[in-house]
Amino acid sequence: MGTTPEQSQTEYVEQMAKLIDLPIKPEYLPGVGENFERIAAIAQIVTEFPLPDTIEAAPVFEP
Repeated sequence: MGTTPEQSQTEYVEQMAKLIDLPIKPEYLPGVGENFERIAAIAQIVTEFPLPDTIEAAPVFEP
């Protein structure tokens, strides 16, 4: 019996909330887990974007 991504995200939220002593009402946990799933999907777009090896971080932000 496996877990769905939503279950694992909800479990992660529960564990991290306990770790930092952040109370989350049980009725909110599924929604928080769903939001973490969305955040992970959005972050994947950024983290998988290929960058050349020669790129350097800008030391100062210049608009």
